[in-house]
Amino acid sequence: MSTTDTNPELENLLEYIKRNRGFDFRGYKRTSLSRRIKRRMQMIGVEDYNEYLDYLEVHPDEFVELFNTILINVTGFFRDAETWEYIASEIIPRIISNKHPSQPIRVWSAGCASGEETYTLAMLLAEAVGIEQYIARVKVFATDVDAEALEYARHANYNPNPKEIQPISPELLEKYFERLGGRYIVQKELRRGVIFGRHDLVQDAPISKIDMLVCRNTLMYFNSETQVRILDRFHFALHNHGFLFLGKAEMLFTRNHSFTPLDLRRRIFTKVTNGNRRDLLLNITHLSTQQSTPENVDKMTRIHQAAFEIDPIAQVIVDIHNYLVLANEQARSLCNLNPRDLGRPLQDLEISYRPLELRSQIQKVSTSHRAVTLKEIEWSITEQETRYFDVQIIPLLDNKGDEFLGVKIVFTDVTRFKQLQNDLVHANQELETAYEELQSTNEELETTNEELQSTVEELETTNEELQSTNEELETMNEELQSTNEELHTLNDEMRQRSDELAQINTFLESILTGLHSGVVVLNQDLHIQIWNYRAEDLWGVRADEVKGRHFLNLDIGLPVEQLRQPIRTCLLGESSCPEVTLEAINRRGRAILCKISCTPLRASTTRDIQGVILLMEEIDKTNK
Repeated sequence: MSTTDTNPELENLLEYIKRNRGFDFRGYKRTSLSRRIKRRMQMIGVEDYNEYLDYLEVHPDEFVELFNTILINVTGFFRDAETWEYIASEIIPRIISNKHPSQPIRVWSAGCASGEETYTLAMLLAEAVGIEQYIARVKVFATDVDAEALEYARHANYNPNPKEIQPISPELLEKYFERLGGRYIVQKELRRGVIFGRHDLVQDAPISKIDMLVCRNTLMYFNSETQVRILDRFHFALHNHGFLFLGKAEMLFTRNHSFTPLDLRRRIFTKVTNGNRRDLLLNITHLSTQQSTPENVDKMTRIHQAAFEIDPIAQVIVDIHNYLVLANEQARSLCNLNPRDLGRPLQDLEISYRPLELRSQIQKVSTSHRAVTLKEIEWSITEQETRYFDVQIIPLLDNKGDEFLGVKIVFTDVTRFKQLQNDLVHANQELETAYEELQSTNEELETTNEELQSTVEELETTNEELQSTNEELETMNEELQSTNEELHTLNDEMRQRSDELAQINTFLESILTGLHSGVVVLNQDLHIQIWNYRAEDLWGVRADEVKGRHFLNLDIGLPVEQLRQPIRTCLLGESSCPEVTLEAINRRGRAILCKISCTPLRASTTRDIQGVILLMEEIDKTNK
């Protein structure tokens, strides 16, 4: 992280979190980290980082909410099913075949979140070796920095949501889960082989002697320097024949000397041991192991790697299966290659047919084991620029010279010499003028080399930025998934509350309809809130016609003005609310006596008066 990207207030907040809670987020990418912290700050109404630090000091419970916001736990059973099928059919059998039946099998699930991926690993291992061998030999270490997520994973108790359980086949679900209280619980025998623990990939020591390490979509949260440190720890943790399984958004361009891709599309890598690198270097440089000590071989390895990368002549290496294995900096710039092209078939790349058809030449070299040199191959780089190259296709053989390993293709730029030949035609006529032109040409070539170097650096920077943007998009996608699940939960709660409210309204309507007295409920402003069926029958006015109107403004055959004082008495909360009898005209135009009782409407909790309840009952004049 450059100094221009550093926010002193944010760094001060991260230092405070590390000092008080032991969480070190300083290695995380600042863009995504800042975005999540600001999201939490908006939820509690805090404007800047310093104010949020003060808030954390006063409200220590806020740390839990902050960590839950930063550490998004998006996982699932058999996520990316095709990759898990490959793990089950190819990787796990290779791990078992490399082990003696008495040796343990150790697997590490780093960044395990709520445990679905960990139990996926456990099920595949149990299926491969049998449940008895699984209990005796297999240890699945599941780690994360989120203590709350680890606690959830330890219980191994999952919601029967079809979306969550559906990826598990019915056979595995029946074999390794128990249904209890409407939820699925992982079987005890399977759970026994899983060990959960809090572990910080940046600060804590790695677990050792691991056969397979699964760390999917976790490295993308860290900056490049922290990723390098974590990958060094992963390299130490793995056995010499161990496997590393990463997420789709993560690559190993910066660490290709420690891991080599086994299946790049599925992000599965194998550990490169020091011994293998030394042997490869000795084969290429034709050195004898009897004449070289391990220290010299390590030194020669570094020299070879550095020399190959900075060689000004473009060079690429293709293996016996016609896959692109290596390409130095000059070749990547010249042939428009990027690190993702390493490991791809040569026929899928532009370099296989431009500036010349390479596949037929490679076939010729692989058959004869003799180098082929093609002179002055014309290459139209752009419409305005044409360059010339001598292309050498050299066979790579082992020390004994009888095993074909691949070919090395060297593109030597002879454009300069081509130009010099043209200039020499005119030099015979005017030597002095030709000399000045050659000097000018040399200066232009030096300038061109500097511009090319600058362009290469800009392309590397752009590539890193695109990689970072891709990882941020993956992070935002998981955040959106988490938010979508929260919205679904809120929607279900709102639907349940709406159903309860409808039931209560129906119940209240049934009560009001069943009363033989007219019921009118007024608020403090004497606006009508409830007008029941009996009130409609008495005065001939429907509830929807009077709801919200001022009661004393009604013209319904009842002298409502005479009720002003009794209503005011109720609103003032006097102990005795009056009961009055008034002469009125009902909806049929018949004179009646109406007994009206006033009762204050009080709040259920505070007992404050919120309005008045009027009970209206017709009295038979003969019984008066």
